[in-house]
Amino acid sequence: MSERYCYICDAQAEGRRIDVFLAEETDLSRSRVKSLVDGGNVFVNTRPASKSGYLLKEGDRVEVEVPPETVLSAEPQDIPLSIVYQDADLAVIDKPQGMVTHPAVGSPDGTLVNAAVFHIRDLSTINGTVRPGIVHRLDKDTSGLIVIAKNDVAHRSLALQIAEKSCKRYYLALLDGNLKEDRGVVEQPIGRHKTDRKKMAVVQGGRYAKTYFEVKERFGRYTLTAFELATGRTHQIRVHAAYLRHPVVGDPLYGGSNAFGLNGQLLHAQRLSFTHPVSGERMTFEAPLPPHFERVLQKLRASFGSDEQ
Repeated sequence: MSERYCYICDAQAEGRRIDVFLAEETDLSRSRVKSLVDGGNVFVNTRPASKSGYLLKEGDRVEVEVPPETVLSAEPQDIPLSIVYQDADLAVIDKPQGMVTHPAVGSPDGTLVNAAVFHIRDLSTINGTVRPGIVHRLDKDTSGLIVIAKNDVAHRSLALQIAEKSCKRYYLALLDGNLKEDRGVVEQPIGRHKTDRKKMAVVQGGRYAKTYFEVKERFGRYTLTAFELATGRTHQIRVHAAYLRHPVVGDPLYGGSNAFGLNGQLLHAQRLSFTHPVSGERMTFEAPLPPHFERVLQKLRASFGSDEQ
């Protein structure tokens, strides 16, 4: 059963952050309150709270619906997994489109982690039983390369490389429209969308985000574009592409078209480069475009021709 709280803010609550207020008035932690806000379970005057830092006003009616917490763990499942490389410390996997990276509410199984626990077994423990081995993630409908750690030493090293930007991640995406520039950089902060909690957006006060891009082929109405992540924010490439007014094809959440009958965005993590946590060797891996992406490009090349950069 869900728990529900309701408060009418008095003069003493004026100007207080909603997460601080609720953490003091209930037995919820601030991080739990934030997750409830992000999930659309906190309401101010019957409307979803815009952010966990919302400043209360006298007379505000605050309602919180707390769903029962689900205890998740990653159970082994015999799901096919494309392991590109594996040694005693790490594994590199080519994730298919449509596979969630790790269990979560709404996706308790069938994930990359469920498959990894079955096929690889030994994984780092830093992220607990729900996300063992996971150093970074890919969106469900983004295909391509992801590295997972098999022990905590490797996990810490890879996480540090991502934080220090020495782990390089390169993507290919088909964008709507014809990009004006051949190359460039988007340096715009990303945060939760103010009204749609499922989306991220370029917002003032969001987290710093930087993405490099370079056009690879032009098809008139579409542009094949390479991206390099300098930071790793949620939905970063998809948000920055939409900011350029050229959303990723097949990405309805951010305004992408879908003339090709796709089941998700044409965004592929094509290349991954990092330093091995133990040997110190610089390692680079590449994954070919998945068949559904390649078919669209072949159709475009046949129908419109291409102008390669």
